[in-house]
Parts: sequence; C-alpha cells; structure tokens
Amino acid sequence: MMEKIKITFEHKQIEVAKNTTYLEISKASILKDSVLAVKKNNELIPLTAKAIEDEVIEFIDAASIEGAKMYKAAVKFILEVALKTIFKGSDIHYLHSVPGGMLGEIKYEKVLTSDDISKIKGEMARIIDEDHEFKRYNILKKEAIDFYEATSYYEKAINVKTCDDIVTIYKLKDYLNFYYVPMPYSTKYIRKFELKYLGNNRLIILYPSNLTEGRLPEYVHHENIINAYYDGKSWLKKLDTPYVGDLNNLVSSRTVKGFIESCELHFTDEIKKACDKIIRNNDKKFIMIAGPSSSGKTTTTRVLGAYLRSKGYDPICLSTDDYFVDRIDNPKDEFGNFDFECLNAIDTRTFNNDLMNLLKGKEVNIPSFNFITGKREYHNHLIKLKENSIILIEGLHSLNDDLTPGIPAKYKYKIYLSPFIPLNIDRHNYISTLDLRLIRRMVRDNRTRGYKVGEVIEKWQSVRNGEEKYIFPFTHQADTIINTALPYELGVLKVYAEPLLLSIDTDSKYYEEARRLLKFLRSFYSITSEYVSKSSILREFIGGNECD
Repeated sequence: MMEKIKITFEHKQIEVAKNTTYLEISKASILKDSVLAVKKNNELIPLTAKAIEDEVIEFIDAASIEGAKMYKAAVKFILEVALKTIFKGSDIHYLHSVPGGMLGEIKYEKVLTSDDISKIKGEMARIIDEDHEFKRYNILKKEAIDFYEATSYYEKAINVKTCDDIVTIYKLKDYLNFYYVPMPYSTKYIRKFELKYLGNNRLIILYPSNLTEGRLPEYVHHENIINAYYDGKSWLKKLDTPYVGDLNNLVSSRTVKGFIESCELHFTDEIKKACDKIIRNNDKKFIMIAGPSSSGKTTTTRVLGAYLRSKGYDPICLSTDDYFVDRIDNPKDEFGNFDFECLNAIDTRTFNNDLMNLLKGKEVNIPSFNFITGKREYHNHLIKLKENSIILIEGLHSLNDDLTPGIPAKYKYKIYLSPFIPLNIDRHNYISTLDLRLIRRMVRDNRTRGYKVGEVIEKWQSVRNGEEKYIFPFTHQADTIINTALPYELGVLKVYAEPLLLSIDTDSKYYEEARRLLKFLRSFYSITSEYVSKSSILREFIGGNECD
C-alpha cells in the first residue's frame, strides 16, 4: 500500500503519496499559475524536490521578497536566450536597477530598431508559451571556471572562484548561465514583463515584484538616474575596474588603498559639481535634499554645506524629521502601526510658517524632535537668514512640492541621493542598490541602536513601501543626482555584516534572506576599515567618523 503523508499550506491540509513532487502539490495551491518555489523550514526548495514526511510549507510567487528576485532572474535569462536566438553573436549586459525595473544594454554589431525589440519580445513570449524548464545542474567549481573561460566570460570565471566547491548553473533551451538566486521550475510562470526601448541598444526591462504585489509596474522614465549611472560606469572603466573581480585583484595585490582614495576623491568631486550648479543658480535659496533610507543623507548634506561655506555662503541645515508631529498624533497605517513615512507625519504647517518667516527676515526658533519621548522640543535654536544664507532641507519628502507649497519653485533646487554602485558582479549580474542599502542599514542600526539583523529586515519592508510611495515618484524632478555609493565599500561592510548575518538561526523566517546576502557578500574580498578616511560617507554606517 502506498504510504501517505500530510502537507499543510494556505490554512489547509492535503494528503499525498510519499515522494510526490512539490510541483504536483502546487496544483492545489491558490498560486498554482504563478508559483515559483516552495519554502520549507525557512529555506527555498525547488519545485522538483519530493515531499517525504508530514510538513508545513509555503508556496512562493513574485509577490514575496524571495519570489520577486527569482522572477527577475528568470526574465533576465529568457531575454538573454530570446536575443541570442534572433541575433546570433549578440549578448546583453544587465547594468543596474531603475525604479520599477532594470537597465540593460545589448551588445551587437549593429544598432537595433524598435521593430527588432518587438521581435525579441515576441520570442520571449514564445519561449514562455512553450513552457521550457529551467534545468538545474550542480557542477564542480573547476568545471564552471573552465566553461566560462571557454566561452570568453572571463569575469564570470573569476567570480566562480569565490563560490562553493559545487556551483549551480541553469540551462534554458541550449543556453547555460550562472545566477545568484534560484530559478523557477519553468518559463510558463513568467507571464508579465515589458521592454521599453531607449535607443542606441539600451532598454528598460519591467517586471512585477513584491512591492507591486505581483503586478507589472507602470513605466516612468528616469533620464537623470540613467545618466548618473553611465557617468559612474565611464569613470570606473577609466580605472580599469568594471567588475568585482577587478576590485578583488586590487585587494589581493595590496593595491586597493589607492583605489579607495580615488573613490573618496570622486565622491567629493561629485558634491563639488552639485555645489557649482547651485552657485550658478544663485536665485535658489532652498536646497531640497532627498534620498531613500541609508543613502547617506546626513554626511552628504554636511559635506555639501561645507563646500557652500567655502564659497562664501552661510548654509543652514534643516531636517524635516525635527518637524514630526508628536507621536500620539502620528497617523497609522492599515495595520494600526505608526506610519512615520507619510507626509502627514510632518507638521507641514509649522514647517512652512518657519520657512516663510525666515524669508521675511525674522528670527525663528528651530525645533528638534526627541525620538525617545516622541515629542518635538525647543531649545532656543535661533536662526535668522543673512544675505548670503542658503537653506539645506534634508528629508524623505524634500522632492515633493507638497512639503513646501508656500515656497515658489524658482527658489528651490532639488537633489536626489542614491547609492548605486556601477561596479558589476559580471555582465549578467549587477549589485543591487537595495542590497547595498540594507547591508548599510543593518551594520549602522546594530552599531547605534543595538538592533538585531532580524529586526532590521522586518522593518525594511515598511521602509521600502514608504520609499515607493513618497520618494521614487518624484526622483525624475531632481535637478541633480548624487551617487552616494563607494565602489569599494562592500568589501569593508562585509567584515561587519557577515557576523550579523551568521547569527540568524535556521528557525528564523529571515534565514533564507540572510543566507542569500551571505552568498552575495562572498563575491567580495574583505577590506580593512583602516583605509577608510574619518570623513568618508562610509563612516556614517561603520562608525569612527570625525564626530565619534
């Protein structure tokens, strides 16, 4: 008699034969048309694996954090295969993320047309309809290195050296590739995607994610972000350091200190450029500075103020956080939790009254917010504008004109900060800005607030939701983009982050995310913090700055 086992998921329990695949079990799931993997004991398991005992499982789709990453990887692979099928000898480099998608650049002997992009999109749809399996192979590290060297993917061969002795690669149709997250079972689950052609073989790839609850996002063009990325990429190319493997070579050859100094000088030069633009627009009295969590707003605002001071200005730094409403009055979200990200969490009436009074030449007592008591306090912090004064306003909503409706646009200059590293892992895998910011945040919050990694990851989703609502819709309005990432910094952050991530136990629901980040950090050789200057923006996260 066939042995039966009980599988529990989605608040129900079904009985199946022992050794039934999770793929077969998924047919009873409400996600059956979009399931990408199964989660068991807080670990992702392929749908091809077999259930052998009574257990509780969770099916994963693109509306989850893990599933969104799998979906994106699958779209990348399908696009790569479709491109190479139609245009022999071509390749695509995935360069970086943009709000709602990612930036790619086709490498081919000619510039493609919009009709060519439509053909690629049609081939992708055909591959999806044909339901091709992403075949998984576990091979020896040496075999993976030999394969990539033979196919002239030299940077991939170098990266594989940091992997485990067994490397997982995937095959789709006749093409093999290596990614840093698992692939779904087959192409049929990847129904939603869009390609937006920018010309000159550049395109934006859109796909659903956990932030869009599995829906395809609307496309918003971010020319300033794309240009800022290419500026950084061009600079790294001049330094002959386009990939992580090149950075690791600098570490192993003990020549990384000079690279670090170049990165620091380049960052300060970017702030100097922003300062010069502000000076050329000498009617701008309010410098509006916004950026997502862990983008380095505090340090960047301080350094920008120092440069303006050196040019004869009197910079006055204001933080919108100091104008939070008292916590008892703070709005709550749909779950009954305080929503500190929304605009109504700020007392915009008092804030704008203070700004208008400053413009009228009056002296204003600027408050500070006590995050322990949850109340705004006044400590006789008196400010009055001088003829050469300029106000730097730093905060989540600074790009949103609803924050300062009484200030005419002609007086405002908007700066968007974001840490995006133009250093790529390889041609098909880039460094996620989200991962960089999350690692920055967990290192900083553990050091300054004693938060455990699980607590940081738990709060991260709420922070990300706020950014999607209140920052990213306004980034295209920025007058200037400042990239606040340092290409070497993950080698330094790794030293601090790895012990924190290793502290996550297997019984934690964040175990899979911690394991993924650990795997990601393995790509980087460790860099000692003694090479990091006391004034570096990185000190905002690892500590040891001039103010400590």
